[in-house]
Amino acid sequence: MNKGKLFQSTIVAALAGFIFGFDMVVISGADKPIQALWHTTPLFHGFFIMSMALWGTVIGSVFAGAPTEKYGRKKVLIWLGVMFIASAIGTALAQDPYTFSFFRLIGGIAIGVSSVAAPTYISEISNKNNRGKLVGMYQFNIVFGILIAYLSNYLLKGFGGENDWRWMLAVLLIPSVIYTLLTTSIPESPRWLLTIKNDEGAAKKTLEIIGIENIDETIEEIKTAATEEKKFGAAKLFIAKHTKIISLAIFVAFFNQASGINFILYYAPRILEKAGFASQQSLLSSISIGLMNLIFTFVGLWLIDRIGRKTLLIIGSFGYIISLSMVALSFFISASQLFLLTFLLLFIASHAIGQGAVIWVLISEIFPNNVRSKGQALGSATHWIFAALITLVAPIFINDKNDGIFNSNPWPIFAFFAVMMVLQLVWILTKVPETKGVSLEELQKKLVQ
Repeated sequence: MNKGKLFQSTIVAALAGFIFGFDMVVISGADKPIQALWHTTPLFHGFFIMSMALWGTVIGSVFAGAPTEKYGRKKVLIWLGVMFIASAIGTALAQDPYTFSFFRLIGGIAIGVSSVAAPTYISEISNKNNRGKLVGMYQFNIVFGILIAYLSNYLLKGFGGENDWRWMLAVLLIPSVIYTLLTTSIPESPRWLLTIKNDEGAAKKTLEIIGIENIDETIEEIKTAATEEKKFGAAKLFIAKHTKIISLAIFVAFFNQASGINFILYYAPRILEKAGFASQQSLLSSISIGLMNLIFTFVGLWLIDRIGRKTLLIIGSFGYIISLSMVALSFFISASQLFLLTFLLLFIASHAIGQGAVIWVLISEIFPNNVRSKGQALGSATHWIFAALITLVAPIFINDKNDGIFNSNPWPIFAFFAVMMVLQLVWILTKVPETKGVSLEELQKKLVQ
């Protein structure tokens, strides 16, 4: 039994999450310097500079299902590393906003594909008792990447003078190279080998390598579930009996972004400056956001296989509603900086322990084996579409000039996010099932009807 190989493979695949998190937030340090350098308008800046990577994630997640099914999880993960490397080099050296946007798009496509391939791969090499924790490692790496990006931006501020933002972006090259090299050593998904490639021998070998107990029993369970699924049409996602799981994937992804999490992470320094923090102060305070995210992600991963996905979502929802309401009030009445930062940190903690810990786990486990990557692609695409839309319109609400909506006071958008989280709580209480402690094949019987 080789539990070490299971954990090692999980960590390597989850490194895609580290790059995801780092790339998502590192742009916050380049935000204002790039706008000043290339004199971009708020709308151009929002679309081409800040949200172009997110549009890439939409493209990547929409089209990730087909290559992940055809070529396997491992090969796709390797090629993602190559794209991460190209994006890091291209954005750091870009001499105009269009070249910069192109390489941000490439990186975004890779992130979109990784949000499908990595959680799918990890869920398929894990078992019912550790699946939440292991798939959650992807989310842990996302928030670890976010923290390191905030820290890196702070340390590199002023390092290269006017070009310090280039150094901030170039740092991404280091984890990208490491990730690419390590992915060549992981085994292929046993469920893909058996369900898609019909290679029982290779599947058994992989199950043995990663230390799965009762290999023959596991093989038979996977084959039986695949046979049942094929009765309704092989590898078809959009059929009537998948309505429940499709709606779960779409709504968990939608509400994830309707919380405003990407809005806050992308624009944390600018939001803090709106509250009166100085520029360097805002970068330092952004580190506290990243640190809070990391700490409560640990808590979420510790709890996810103990108290379950649904319970964490409920806890997170109450935290969202309280914190977002108070942030909106803070901006509305011009409360103190400490008051605002306190509730921003509560928001981050609520996200980390709730939606942050659950989203990629839930989407990766609710779909049958033979359509899992397609279902993961659907959930990821929904997530990224709304992330891109929110990031696109954000500069209108937090424009430095007092000519934006509501004189650029962002209280209305935080109030909107709070209302959406009330709706999320209602949805969780009435529609979301508990999935902890249930095998992927047992979940198929429970959710697909």
